Amino acid sequence: MDLNDKIYIAGHRGLVGSAIVRQLEERDFTNLLVREHKELDLTNQVAVQAFFSQEKPDYVILAAGKVGGIHANNTYPADFIYQNLMIGANIINSAYEHKVKRLLFLGSTCIYPRSVEQPMREDAMLTNVLEPTNEPYALSKIAGIKLCESYNRQHGTDFRSVMPTNLYGINDNFHPENSHVIPALMRRFHEAKVNNEPEVVVWGTGNAMREFLYVDDMAAASLFVLELDKQTYQANTQPMLSHINVGTGKDITIREMAETMKEVTEFTGKLRFDTTKSEGTLRKLIDVTRLEGMGWKYSIDLKEGLKKTYEWYFESNK
Repeated sequence: MDLNDKIYIAGHRGLVGSAIVRQLEERDFTNLLVREHKELDLTNQVAVQAFFSQEKPDYVILAAGKVGGIHANNTYPADFIYQNLMIGANIINSAYEHKVKRLLFLGSTCIYPRSVEQPMREDAMLTNVLEPTNEPYALSKIAGIKLCESYNRQHGTDFRSVMPTNLYGINDNFHPENSHVIPALMRRFHEAKVNNEPEVVVWGTGNAMREFLYVDDMAAASLFVLELDKQTYQANTQPMLSHINVGTGKDITIREMAETMKEVTEFTGKLRFDTTKSEGTLRKLIDVTRLEGMGWKYSIDLKEGLKKTYEWYFESNK
């Protein structure tokens, strides 16, 4: 990409979108295009078409969407599938109609079946039933991947997809009910420390295993994939299996993660595991062979990433 190319980042205030903006700015890209929700409703087809017609971006990074944890997915399934389907369809179609050079769609590893061989390879998608708690969200992300592939096959576009593992970092959502495991726990640890509470409760047994990727690594991987020349990208993917997993290729138990967070936040109390609470699938690890074969690997380990995240969260909650 040329430093003067117009790059539209949809979802620039979110966890991944904001990290991508930071990295583009650090690399001296000067023509970044962003809109807040109050300025542009991405579920409105007419509004999105008008925006593309007026702005004519060269590149599009689609990081926008409605996201949340288990509680939010169970409570608002219609919102999750409708809003994410509309956002994906509107932006991808407008990118085609207005001849965008290249588009990157950001999905989620929840696209993979609930019962699948670990680590999860890209070809595991659509081989079995999805996890019921986030099926509507997962279906919208599968639809986004297939939209990109279908436009590529029919119209010769250059639309790409990356599937991140569990992400965390600066600008994460720390809502007590609608957040993912790391920000939810970090908030609990912080508040327990501030209030001198004797313990922090962790849902589940602590034995479930998860893979975590710091958001700055995700941003770097996204730009790496976006900037690959078309021949290299196509040589490492397939027309109907084009998405790329992004992660560390390593997992850790929730107990180990909580103990690391306890150390990072300097909480001196105890951990208590509430075994009456759901902890989801016992293991969720992705295969990152495809991306590593292209030449990219993560650089920020969990402890370092948690430190960076907590420093930001601490400063934001003084």
